[in-house]
Amino acid sequence: MDFDYSVLDNNEKIIFALRSLYSKRGYKKFRMSKFEEYDLYSRNKDFLLSDSVITFTDTNGKLLALKPDVTLSIIKNNRYSDEKIQKLYYNENVYRVSKGTNTFKEIMQAGLECIGDVDDSCIGEVLLLAAESLGRISGDYVLDISHLDLLSAFIDYTGCERETAKQLIKCIGEKNAHGIEEICLANEISPDKFNPLKKLVTVYGSALETLPVIKELAACVGAQDAAESLEKALSVFDGYAEKDKIHIDMSVTGDMKYYNGVVFKGFIKGVPGFVLSGGQYDRLMSRLHNNSKAIGFAVYLDMLNELNINENGVTDDE
Repeated sequence: MDFDYSVLDNNEKIIFALRSLYSKRGYKKFRMSKFEEYDLYSRNKDFLLSDSVITFTDTNGKLLALKPDVTLSIIKNNRYSDEKIQKLYYNENVYRVSKGTNTFKEIMQAGLECIGDVDDSCIGEVLLLAAESLGRISGDYVLDISHLDLLSAFIDYTGCERETAKQLIKCIGEKNAHGIEEICLANEISPDKFNPLKKLVTVYGSALETLPVIKELAACVGAQDAAESLEKALSVFDGYAEKDKIHIDMSVTGDMKYYNGVVFKGFIKGVPGFVLSGGQYDRLMSRLHNNSKAIGFAVYLDMLNELNINENGVTDDE
């Protein structure tokens, strides 16, 4: 008897498609508890998509929280060896403020994590799976990729103070080159120090178009290694059938207390805001006293409720 695909809702169809994709690539399903000690989230609120957390007191007096995030729980509840790689995927309910309704919702979230001795091939594989995940949802998508070590080198080149750096990162995320100039001039930073950052912020397009520009700018600030790292990560898309949907966008940022290296966001036509977000988070691992490296991403299914998903797990064309 054939399975009646029509009985599934949108989220279930997407999860079915993504689970099949990840398991075929050797990722193992990870299950976890619905709640964690609140302290795990309170110490890492900046890492969360929303800092609103539902809490309650356990019978032993401990303050617990319904989990608003999966990555933190995976790191806390699994043990890794620096000498091997664990590839995990999940589809779990999280409890946070939904972007669509601005109220607390139980939201199904899907994603994957690659943790351990993460090398260039692992980074490339996760980037490719992020693009393929978007492709399973819609044929009309864009994956924007940036590199935080590269951005950090350009910010460091200005010689600015820590608080000024935070202001600059905000401008980078807004692609506000004029704002960068205003902030730097107000802090008596010379144009020769901030002009490379101004130019970098405006970079957007295919690797073929943008990498030569990035490498030239990187040579000015001594960031050749970071530029080469970005180029190496993007090489996974050489020969990729939908390479035109992969863009370098240096306005994609992340909290540098947690993230490093490659970061990325995925967008789908008809959905306001990003539906996929991820990157390398070695610094988060270190904050949680783990020496392993890590990269992963999450698909935010609450953003996809209005899409018309067909039996292949992709949106139907209008």
